[in-house]
Amino acid sequence: MSNADMKLVVVGAGGRMGQTLIRVIQAMDGVTLSAALERTGSPLIGKDAGELAGVGPLSIPVTDQPLEAFVHADGVIDFTAPAATVEFAALAAQARIVHIVGTTGCSGEDDASIKAAARHARIVKSGNMSLGVNLLAVLVEQAARALEAADWDIEILEMHHKHKVDAPSGTALLLGEAAAKGRAIDLMPNAVKVRDGHTGARVSGSIGFATLRGGSVVGDHSVLLAGEGEQIELRHTALDRTIFARGAVKAALWAHGQKPGLYSMLDVLGLSST
Repeated sequence: MSNADMKLVVVGAGGRMGQTLIRVIQAMDGVTLSAALERTGSPLIGKDAGELAGVGPLSIPVTDQPLEAFVHADGVIDFTAPAATVEFAALAAQARIVHIVGTTGCSGEDDASIKAAARHARIVKSGNMSLGVNLLAVLVEQAARALEAADWDIEILEMHHKHKVDAPSGTALLLGEAAAKGRAIDLMPNAVKVRDGHTGARVSGSIGFATLRGGSVVGDHSVLLAGEGEQIELRHTALDRTIFARGAVKAALWAHGQKPGLYSMLDVLGLSST
């Protein structure tokens, strides 16, 4: 550890992503783990964060005191649940630190709270932290802009492990937003997330979503552009959740030097068109 290392807090430290984040932070230059958090009442409180993640003892006990952890840190990485993320965003704003949000399933009200916190915190929020998915989103936007909506239908198919609780996935919605941006429309009024029974013909210009759940799939996303007599498929397959952890840590390092505000992974990767 160097004095110049960015001090990071991992929240949800006992979960699969939390443990992965601790391992990645230990392996990457320029960052160090300063605290690991779990919810109040968790049986993991007091346990060594390093032993929990399988990297050996770090003398960092898991705690349930976020504000105390945040005031001694440079940033927090958060793949938890919407209600917790809103709370952490407010605390990150108080502490004037970086907040990396990989949480999905946030409501419009949640997003408004996170945006408000970004007046004082440096927040990077994305439905997916991987380089590949964010490059895919750029390609989807370009394809949607190039292909006439009247002639090309867009369908987004995603599959995740059986324990995922929100649908469509944050990544599917990220890709849907990219498609909608390419067509210069709002996604939600044009999104079709459920088809059942006698649905009638497909509405021209709509963006469809299909959700699959099962097994241990980390994440599989396909964007299908179907025209008359031809079809284009743009696809990303995540083989290891380490890609999300690495992306999140890189986002934290990038945000450390930015002004307070709300950013996306496209900003981090220099792929933003705005």
